[in-house]
Amino acid sequence: MGEYIVSARKYRPMSFDSVVGQNALTTTLKNAVKSGKLAHAYLFCGPRGVGKTTCARIFAKAINCQTPTAEGEACNHCESCEAFNQQRSYNIFELDAASNNSVENIKTLMEQTRIPPQVGRYKVFIIDEVHMLSTAAFNAFLKTLEEPPAHVIFILATTEKHKILPTIISRCQIYDFERMTVQGIIDHLKGVAQKEGVTYEEEALAVIAEKADGGMRDALSIFDQAASFCQGNITYENVIADLNVLDSDNYFNLIDLAVDNQVSDMMVLLNDLMGKGFDGGNLINGLASHVRNVLMAKDEATLPLLEVSQCQRERYQQQAKKCPAPFLYKALELMNNCDIHYRQSSNKRLLVELTLIQVAQITQPDDEVGAGRSPKSLKSLFGKKAIPQPKPAIQVAGGEKTEVNQHMATPPIESVGSDENHPSAEEKVVSTSTIAPGARLKLGGMGTSFADLRNGPGKPSYLQKEAEVENKDENTTFSQDELELQWMSMCNRMPQELTAMAARMKNMKPRITEFPQVEVLADNEMVLEEIHKLKSRIRSTLSKTLHNGSIELNIRLAKVEEMKKLLTPKETFENLRQSNPAIEKLRHALDLELS
Repeated sequence: MGEYIVSARKYRPMSFDSVVGQNALTTTLKNAVKSGKLAHAYLFCGPRGVGKTTCARIFAKAINCQTPTAEGEACNHCESCEAFNQQRSYNIFELDAASNNSVENIKTLMEQTRIPPQVGRYKVFIIDEVHMLSTAAFNAFLKTLEEPPAHVIFILATTEKHKILPTIISRCQIYDFERMTVQGIIDHLKGVAQKEGVTYEEEALAVIAEKADGGMRDALSIFDQAASFCQGNITYENVIADLNVLDSDNYFNLIDLAVDNQVSDMMVLLNDLMGKGFDGGNLINGLASHVRNVLMAKDEATLPLLEVSQCQRERYQQQAKKCPAPFLYKALELMNNCDIHYRQSSNKRLLVELTLIQVAQITQPDDEVGAGRSPKSLKSLFGKKAIPQPKPAIQVAGGEKTEVNQHMATPPIESVGSDENHPSAEEKVVSTSTIAPGARLKLGGMGTSFADLRNGPGKPSYLQKEAEVENKDENTTFSQDELELQWMSMCNRMPQELTAMAARMKNMKPRITEFPQVEVLADNEMVLEEIHKLKSRIRSTLSKTLHNGSIELNIRLAKVEEMKKLLTPKETFENLRQSNPAIEKLRHALDLELS
């Protein structure tokens, strides 16, 4: 049994014509060889496995060929070509910048450029993964690259062009390699399979091509793996089992179920897939790519954007006819949001399930039971729920009643659900033709008299009466900590209209003077006046929560010396630094300054 060579090495292109998927680029290089118009530096950039280093070697071989063909290819017969094929050429040097990225390595390389070639016309230096050079190495390389000897040509190859210094890029001819198309990879794999005597299904090769993600080297490596697993007969089922790839039929089924609002069947299918070990995040990403392909298949103009086999393209077109465009747009948005939040989610499966449920509800009518969405029009909802209200009566002081104008009997829809303490202007309109002068009127259901309106708004409900202590018999002893705890709890429970007051009270610190007397200091007269209005309710609440009905509450204005000074950030830091020397040590160690 002979030595086994992987397909990526065995079928590596040896001429420009055998390079796959880079026709425009290889034509340009061949024309440069034919015309003899060669630049002193080239930059080959593009994704992995598309032929950058391979084209650099073919180009270097063609440059030094003594008898190139009319098309610009190397002859493979001259001394230079034979030396290259046998890997003994002294005119072509390869440097891996990933492991030789220091200034010393570049200086050694620059010394070699001074020696002219012994055979051939040029010395060609191929620097692979050039973006891995350090900044110092780039700077050392810059001068030689700017003015190299006439017999030197540099070919730089990289997958990350943005990491190369702009001064380097500006001195090179740049060639951007393209990603391999799915169909291009399939055609090349067919040729390899025929040479290796391997039978195949085209759908299986399409899965390999999609898995390779535009890289021919990756495709050949996956091909070898699949051929080994399938024992020379590459089938679709064996490939998806070997590569642990989700069958595309599942994506087609999920979208069909979603369009038909079959949530239960979608959940069963999701459970089966996750039970086989498929990750929910990968499932959502794959489904999003599938929906994108369906969207592209809806229009003949975007059909060429599908990087799938011809059989799959026809399936996408069939499903696109059943899926409305708004459904596809919304589904893509939902799955994109799921992908964004998937990594941070603590319950990833639930997030995937909710996303699929929402996708299934896109085409479900709003009025259908279980749609799970709010009505489109709140006005329509109020129109169904509105109940005619009874006529409000006007009560005269003498006990007689006068009816409100007839047009007030049924309030408009907009007034339904409004605050009962803030009636609409239409509800305030009354007929006064039959009311005696000086009579006291009361608007039924509003709780506000005309006298109240003249004298200003009435007191809020929490100020209308004094609160009484209900547990006068209890006499439990409490501590300062318990007092502060119950004070803070009381502030947190205060009603919404007292939010501002509660915030001020949280900054106050009640203290026990002579048990059970409690003193509270207000920092200004306005706060003192407002808290006095709540004094009885505060005392009642503290008595109840501290189980002591004898509590006496004393609220007074704080003296100047009793008021707590508000410290600036710098003053706060100074106090921390004085009390804790470790903070100052940390500041010195990190060389920090307070801005």
